[in-house]
Amino acid sequence: RLVVPALYNMVRLGTLPEHFALIGVDHAEGTEESWAKGLRTALESFARDRSGELDPAKIDESGWNRLAASMSYVQGDFTTPALYQNIAQALQGTEAKVGTAGNVIFYLAVADRFFGTIVDQLGAAKLTECGGKARWRRVVIEKPFGHDLKSAQALDAQVLKVLAEDQIFRIDHFLGKETVQNILTFRFANGFFEPLWNRDRIDHVQITAAETVGVEDRAGFYEATGALRDMVPNHLFSLLAMVAMEPPVGFDPESVRDRKADLFTAIPALDPKDLVRGQYDAGKTAGQAARAYRDEPGVAKGSRAETYVAMRIEIDNWRWSGVPFYLRTGKHLKTRQTEIAIRFRDAPYTAFQGTQVNAMPANWLVLRIAPVEGIKLEFDVKRPGPEVDMAAVAMEFGYDDWFAASTAVGYETLLYDVMTGDQSLFMRADMVDQAWRVVQPVLDAWAAATPEFPNYASGSAGPKSADRLIARQGGRHWRPLDSLNRHKGSKHG
Repeated sequence: RLVVPALYNMVRLGTLPEHFALIGVDHAEGTEESWAKGLRTALESFARDRSGELDPAKIDESGWNRLAASMSYVQGDFTTPALYQNIAQALQGTEAKVGTAGNVIFYLAVADRFFGTIVDQLGAAKLTECGGKARWRRVVIEKPFGHDLKSAQALDAQVLKVLAEDQIFRIDHFLGKETVQNILTFRFANGFFEPLWNRDRIDHVQITAAETVGVEDRAGFYEATGALRDMVPNHLFSLLAMVAMEPPVGFDPESVRDRKADLFTAIPALDPKDLVRGQYDAGKTAGQAARAYRDEPGVAKGSRAETYVAMRIEIDNWRWSGVPFYLRTGKHLKTRQTEIAIRFRDAPYTAFQGTQVNAMPANWLVLRIAPVEGIKLEFDVKRPGPEVDMAAVAMEFGYDDWFAASTAVGYETLLYDVMTGDQSLFMRADMVDQAWRVVQPVLDAWAAATPEFPNYASGSAGPKSADRLIARQGGRHWRPLDSLNRHKGSKHG
């Protein structure tokens, strides 16, 4: 769904290496032709589903044909040594035919229960052995990186028996988004914001990843995972790290990842009272009737899986002491919206005593990630007229206004980084362990309690308990989920 469209885009962008081959490995019977045909059909379907990011009527035939010509197929059982001997033969064939110099990426787009097994088998078949700088072997692992702290540590221990850390690329498509990658540039390249990026000037930070879609066809995965495991230790914590990490000494991979690891280490383990969970009921999303989560195909009638989670996080370091970070994510919400919103502290009111001003509008810096990519700064001005009356206005930067529209699906940069060996945007083992450490007390507490589900309607902003959570300290409020659609100059609080 993402990898092949990304490779197709890389062909069109000219970033896919000339000496490239794609080998599909699966237990299902098939041929190169049937596999390529299935991928082409999936690409066209993906184009329709992505609201125009890829247009099936405008698929570049020369680009697709080049990718399809590189494909071959190996059928077998992931758990048997015989498959890996067949893979070795296929690699030898493509190396001789294409001239890949023995460089290989093993991309594990499989159920997570196979991660350790496949790596063990690759090692036993000596397929992960590198030949110095002249030949490299790398493994890409999709999330989830374990289901809790114990399983994540066990998986890391198993994988690190075979691979060196610099061979492991734990991929998170959130970090492939241009707006996410731009956060570090925005923070550290602009002198007028960096001095404000601390506890002295920032009141709190909100990180939102709201979806209008439901569980779709992933009930089997979601029933065992839930919103917390699915979104927080990886996606949302990745955004948190980008916005809150200390400046690295350089932008080499280890310098960046060291500062992210420092940040995760500074987050105390979560107290269950600082989180709320929810599960969607029937309602209406995007103008269409939506059924309750427990009525979705494959979902247990008394399911305890959460489809929404909101939390309050503290960072125990010099920069952020006393500044709460509020994170929320959920399915079947009012609108699709991913953003990081930074609320600055209020200016003193003294100069405005005796004026028409009853409450000064809030100052926000909003880093928009989806569906609109850009940056918005909300600040206060005086309304025209004889009285002193405040209004909130905004300055906005949109990627589409300044740069050519991109058809990227989010994996292009990440795959390119794997090919070049740049691990800046990939989680390290210690980072994964620290992320699970933070949420583990909540997983334990939730496993022992029965939630009152469902507790929010499809098409709403989530459960009311999330509003009470953020209001508990300082009477704060979530930014409205329709804030992307508001007109410029409207008041926000």
